[in-house]
Parts: sequence; C-alpha cells; structure tokens
Amino acid sequence: MNTEIFTLLKILGFSTVSFLLAMSITPLINSQLMKYGRKKTREFLDFHSSKNGTPTMGGIIIWLTVLIVIFVTFFLAKIFPDTFSKFNFLTRPQTYLPVGTLIFAALLGLFDDILVNLEKKLLRVKSKLIIFSLAGLVGGYWFHYKLGWDSIHIPFYGNFNIDGWYIPLFIFIIIASSFSANETDGLDGLLGGVMAIVFFMYTLVTFALGKYELAIFCATIVGALIAFLWFNIYPARFFMGDTGSVMLGITAGAIAMLTNTIFLLPFFMFIPMIETLSVIIQIASIKLRAGKKVFLFTPIHHHFEKLGWPETQITMRFWIINGVVSSIGLLLFVLERQL
Repeated sequence: MNTEIFTLLKILGFSTVSFLLAMSITPLINSQLMKYGRKKTREFLDFHSSKNGTPTMGGIIIWLTVLIVIFVTFFLAKIFPDTFSKFNFLTRPQTYLPVGTLIFAALLGLFDDILVNLEKKLLRVKSKLIIFSLAGLVGGYWFHYKLGWDSIHIPFYGNFNIDGWYIPLFIFIIIASSFSANETDGLDGLLGGVMAIVFFMYTLVTFALGKYELAIFCATIVGALIAFLWFNIYPARFFMGDTGSVMLGITAGAIAMLTNTIFLLPFFMFIPMIETLSVIIQIASIKLRAGKKVFLFTPIHHHFEKLGWPETQITMRFWIINGVVSSIGLLLFVLERQL
C-alpha cells in the first residue's frame, strides 16, 4: 500500500480510537471530578452563577486519552514488533518533544488545579511566567545547540537566520501560546472547539511536510478533543481547567517550533491571540488612561456577554472565525509550497 495512503488511514484510525477511548473513560473520570474536582465559581459575572457546582480539571480526559493511545501502541510495538511496529508513532525525531511537552504542561496545570481545589494560593502569573520561561529555555537550548536550529521560516521569503535569538523566540512562543489558550478557556466549549481546529490544521500541515508520526499525534489530540467537547458544550458537565488549557497551548507552540511554522500559529490560534490582546489592551488602557476601559470586560468573550450575546452564540461565532482565519493560514501554506 502507498505510504501516504496508509498514513492517512492511520491518522483516521488513531483519531477514531482516541475519540472512542475518551468517550468511554469520561463517565469514570467525571464521577471522580464530581467528588474531588473544584466547584467552579464565577463571582465576577452574575450571569455565570448557574455554573456554580460544575467541576473542573476535565482536561485530564484529553491528555490521559492521548497518553494511553501513545504508550499502549509503543509497548505493543516493543512486544510484538512484527505486528505493531508500523503503528508506533512515538519517535525521537518527531514526537518525543511534543509528548514530553504535553506531559510537563498537563502536570503543571493539574498541580495548579489541585491547589485551587485545596483552596490554597494559586500559582501566580509571575510564577507561571518563570516556569514557562524555563521550559522554553530548555526547549530552545536543545533545538539550537543540540539540533542546530538557528533559523525561522518566513512564508514566501524562505529561511531567515537568527542564530542565538532562536532561544528567546522559542521562549516567547511557549509563553504566548500557553497564556493565550488559558485566557480563551472561559465559556462552555470555546477553547475545546478552537483547539480542535488548531490541531486539525496541524494534522494537515505535518502530513504535507512528511512528518507522519507528528500528524498522527495531532490527530489523536483532535479525537480526544471532540469527545471532550461532547460533554463540555453548553451546558458543560465539567470545565477544562489549567491541566487542559495550558497543555493544549504549550503543545501547539512546541509543534509550531518543531515544524518551523510559527507564522502560521497566529492564523491557527487567531481567537486565543485576540483574547490575549484584549486583556493587554484593557490593562494598558486602565493604567495609561486613568482607569478608562476599552472593553466592558476581558477576555473579550466576556465583553460580548456583557453586551447581551448568548454564551452559545459567542462560542459558535468564535469557532467560525477561528476556522475561517485558520483556513486562510492553511491556504497560504499550500500556495507557498506550490510556488
């Protein structure tokens, strides 16, 4: 069978397996979240009062599903190499880094969620910034000094050498992607739908680049996200929590660096970027304009809630916007490869 066709079948297969596995483990995890998950409160928005009592940390479903699929396949390939080796997609060149990143970010977010559950002091923004910077520093150092990466790809221009500036850029991408995803996680199904689009786009991009194991990895995340959305769309049975949002953001950033497609990331993560910009603009306006606000509330999805838009309407419109802008980014990627 043609390699590309077989890879497409594996992408569809692993995405389906991931979806079915996530759907099957969700009732068990949800029962535990109802017992031990923090009950989310949103005192700053009176129209979210009905959400009180909804547990968080639902992001566990996403990363646990992905890790089960990855490591079961990996160990089956070790035990039965003749049968399962062609299905293993945990490889050093393509998926070691994003899988390691996923685990690190998921555990960091889970730790923060547990602190909330225990009513302890949260990891402050400065603490998270330091931790994310250290993670980006390690990743950037490995890429630059161990793998020899010293350039970025600019669409329709080519590769541009940045030498040692590669490490600060790596750190910036990790921080920006993690915080933007975290800011977007504020309405039922919003971040889950947006990130499903992001990882679907990266499934297509990595497949086109011939990074087939990475494409399967992205597709596995998509399958888990779709299952998560089944329970997370309005009215959500549980919230994603930092263990999901931080994990998804950092993993997307790592994939962008690994594929040298950082200029596609603003297209694919358009809504998270806008959410973060709205917060930055609001803070700057308050500090520089004697307390005057630009938005009624930030992140910007809450601004539209204050204007009277129904939550489901905001969520679906943001999905559409992110899908359209992501498609433009994908079109630019395809056009460049044709020139």
